[in-house]
Amino acid sequence: MDRDAAIGAHRVALASFARLMGSGSPTSRVLERDGVVAAVVPAVPDRSVVNSVGYRDAEALGAALGDLAAAYEEAGVSAWTVWVPEDDADAIALLEAAGHRLDAEPVAMVAELANLPDPDPGELDWDAEADPRDVGLINDRAYTWPDGTFGGAMERFGEIDGLRLWQARVDGEPVCVLGTYDNGSDCEVYFVATVAEHRGTGLARRLMHRALLEARERGLTTSNLQSTKKGYPVYERLGYEPICRLEMWERRE
Repeated sequence: MDRDAAIGAHRVALASFARLMGSGSPTSRVLERDGVVAAVVPAVPDRSVVNSVGYRDAEALGAALGDLAAAYEEAGVSAWTVWVPEDDADAIALLEAAGHRLDAEPVAMVAELANLPDPDPGELDWDAEADPRDVGLINDRAYTWPDGTFGGAMERFGEIDGLRLWQARVDGEPVCVLGTYDNGSDCEVYFVATVAEHRGTGLARRLMHRALLEARERGLTTSNLQSTKKGYPVYERLGYEPICRLEMWERRE
């Protein structure tokens, strides 16, 4: 997949992420304008990653920006973010002029599922039946957020078709989680987190490997994700390649 096609696929994945977050709790909603998809999540008003916006191009973003700001203000959301490929200078200029500030720079990565490495030997206590509350709690603790933060956005995750929540357990307790979402032929990966005392043991990589193998068995061919600096070596070992930096342009009241 060439770079332009990969970035296009990742734009689709970011819009998909916004739809997931906008469908995850009773008070959340998805706001759609031509070429723009936003998650409005009043249950988590001060976390911009939950209140995410994906867009097709700078022109579509510029046309929707006023509606987005009004919708978030009306919902009482104080922090929201727009995911921007690093070389989209027009979108960056629009957001800077509207009061957004660069908050983080994860890396967009893509993998061809046909090229997955062989799985590691050894046992892993895992399944794809994680409770959304556990997924939220482990993500909260991994990112040192107050308990219940992510969980407030995930209450209805068990009702979303195509979304699978995976867990690995140690001594019967879930300690590592992730989510996959089937979007056409792409397996989108989100919410990868491990509790602090079990990091560095390969749990996330092994759990994710199993999730990707099952996605391949379902006929999916690619996988997209957004990587933090800590997650990058984990994903690289699974065959993911970097596409570009994703700049998260946050507006915080």
